[in-house]
Amino acid sequence: MIRNFSDHAANERTFLAWVRTAIAVMGFGFVVERFGLFLQTMAATAGGHLLIHPTPRFSGEAGLALIVLGLVMVAVATLRLLKTAKDIDSPEEHAGPGSRFDLTLAVLVFLLGGSLFAYLGLNLLGAS
Repeated sequence: MIRNFSDHAANERTFLAWVRTAIAVMGFGFVVERFGLFLQTMAATAGGHLLIHPTPRFSGEAGLALIVLGLVMVAVATLRLLKTAKDIDSPEEHAGPGSRFDLTLAVLVFLLGGSLFAYLGLNLLGAS
């Protein structure tokens, strides 16, 4: 039997939740990048009569930033899994994992989402 099994199982569930979230963020980054290409194609076929005039560079950069953020999340999740597993098996008392990096990732996701909202909002307001 594995010593501290319930703690190790909780650690693995947390790791899998991080990985699922990272996959979702990377998938969203891919969608954002492709959406810019879609808007560019629609503008070309509509003769420039779209409500949103796309800037493909912004959507490409935002999409790549989200993909990189997802990769960073996977790396951080892996490091936390290994450190927490080591701490569970250690007889010493350990402080809980720091949440500073978690908050930094949350702020980055918020800023990227806010910039996408501003980009689409300004394009919609500018077109009317």
